[in-house]
Amino acid sequence: MIQIPDGSKAPTMADVARVAGVSHQTVSRVIGGHPNVSAKTRAAVTEVIEQLGYRRNSAARALATRRTHTLGVIAVNTTLHGPASTLAGVQEAARERGYLTSAVTLRAATQEALTEAVQHLAGWGVEGIVAITPWRDAVRALAALDAPCPVVTVEGGHDLDLPGVSLDQDLGARMVTEHLLTAGHSTVWHVAGPADWLESEARTAGWRAALRDAGVEEPPLLRGDWSPLSGYQAGQQLAGRVLASPGQGDGLTAVFVANDQMALGVLRAFREAGLHTPADVAVAGFDDIPEAEFFPPPLTTVRQDFASLGRSSIGLLLEHIEGTAEGTTHLTLAPELIVRASTARRRPAERPAAAG
Repeated sequence: MIQIPDGSKAPTMADVARVAGVSHQTVSRVIGGHPNVSAKTRAAVTEVIEQLGYRRNSAARALATRRTHTLGVIAVNTTLHGPASTLAGVQEAARERGYLTSAVTLRAATQEALTEAVQHLAGWGVEGIVAITPWRDAVRALAALDAPCPVVTVEGGHDLDLPGVSLDQDLGARMVTEHLLTAGHSTVWHVAGPADWLESEARTAGWRAALRDAGVEEPPLLRGDWSPLSGYQAGQQLAGRVLASPGQGDGLTAVFVANDQMALGVLRAFREAGLHTPADVAVAGFDDIPEAEFFPPPLTTVRQDFASLGRSSIGLLLEHIEGTAEGTTHLTLAPELIVRASTARRRPAERPAAAG
């Protein structure tokens, strides 16, 4: 039996690669059942895995059957509602299809972090990976990786040659902006999310397109970071504009906020300034978080069906694993506008005069 230098430690993938005389990535490919490995190399690596006893219970079984019924999931910043809910939807969908999941959560989607995550999951013998990567740079980094198994992105956009599933963020933003314009507002202001998020980029594009199609001038853009605090700070700026021009307010009678958590902050800032929603300024959000219908007032928002995102991404991944997918597949799911009291059509109330 081949011995590794320190027999007191469990053998690692690096030990297998060194003894077999191949790269770490080749070992990952063999364990993951990647087709681009020669029969000779596969046999040599498999023999070393067996002799070293490397993850004998999981890896050896995967090598024998080529199926582990385990899928990998990579998610970034799961402290936010969207990524966390998407992760839960993916894991639930995998369970429904009889698969276990092994998840890696990252603080930042750097090339190095993504490479390590893919290698880690490949080491566990996952058959495919769902990557929840709502940043353009993260998707580019994934596309540059030579992953040892199929990879499907969620909310990664459709610009690159990677299969993926996304909600139609642009359409959702158009729907809520058109709803506010139809309610009689002369324009719609926007508090956008971070510039480096694909979802934020698409929602801003949809808002702009709806204004352009209606022949309405685009107000100045405000930007937050998805947090209630950033929404509160944006709301203070907006309230200042309204109070500086009583009865006019720069045409500021409606605001589309790029997510519900920032909208919560905007609503608080308006209340503290003495503005009433929707009588003075209507407010709409995006996501339909569970608390949205209990906001004061209940929030009009765009609902994302995270369960459908999960089912669609798992279904697409399994098609690529089983070889039934036709090329690079991009699936786009439709959003749903949920209208509540925060945008109800009301007779405008007299705005407070500017202080001082």
